[in-house]
Amino acid sequence: MAEKKIGVLVSGGGTNLQALIDAEKRGELGGGKITLVIASKPRVYALERAANNGIEGKVLARKEYGSIADYSKALADTLEAAGIDLVVLAGFLTIFDEQVYERFPNRILNVHPALIPSFCGKGFYGLHVHEAALQKGVKVSGATVHIVTPECDAGPIVLQKAVEVKEDDTPETLQKRIMEEAEWKILPEAVKLFCEDKMTVKDNKVYIK
Repeated sequence: MAEKKIGVLVSGGGTNLQALIDAEKRGELGGGKITLVIASKPRVYALERAANNGIEGKVLARKEYGSIADYSKALADTLEAAGIDLVVLAGFLTIFDEQVYERFPNRILNVHPALIPSFCGKGFYGLHVHEAALQKGVKVSGATVHIVTPECDAGPIVLQKAVEVKEDDTPETLQKRIMEEAEWKILPEAVKLFCEDKMTVKDNKVYIK
């Protein structure tokens, strides 16, 4: 099976990027190799993580482009020029348009810190997700890896993992538990499934071989 090149898009500290790097070192990405990290702003810690592991890092700063369309074209061009097979959003908070989806159909994965379709869609990112979950009083939350489509958080679901919500949880403690118990486990797992050609998408559903 040919090695697949993975491009990871980041906007911050890159904890999910680190989980992927660690999984690759353990041989758990199904032959996938992280070859490019793109940050939406300069000097984020995720770029240091890339550099420390010998991975090429690039900054494509949103504010340097006049429109979402211009930014999206630059992003798609950069990924394509690097020969990227799979794009992973790891805390990437910048919007891009259909140019990226069209050039990487069913080849973009995102991890969301809730069990979709709960607490997802526009405005549900970062701590906002966990605040909403706690306000609702849910007993379980978790994380979802899904294929990215033009509609926010609505793409086909690849993997989900539930995490217990405790009565004394704060948004911060819940965020940390979901990262450690769910996100850092199912994101590398989904990448492995892709790299081993074990995922097919049909009628907006993912089937795993």
